[in-house]
Amino acid sequence: MELDTQTIYDKAVINRIKRLQGQINGALRMIEEGKDCKDVVMQLSAAKSALNRTMNVIVSDNLVHCVLESVANNDGKTDELVKQAVELLNKSR
Repeated sequence: MELDTQTIYDKAVINRIKRLQGQINGALRMIEEGKDCKDVVMQLSAAKSALNRTMNVIVSDNLVHCVLESVANNDGKTDELVKQAVELLNKSR
């Protein structure tokens, strides 16, 4: 079993991604309108933070699901799943 097996994304994650799209589109609009550099960077920084939080939510939700499944199946892969999750979170930095 790996972390990405049968991942199910709930509406909250989908809504987070849609908000991210809005933030990126807002930054693009600001650039096209020639807005101040500081304002554009602040908008992009907010989007970056939201993206990182979204990735963390996806990994942690999937980890919980996989660990519960692993425990129910008594397959002894819980440590491996946690390692994979930590690796994914480290890659997202």
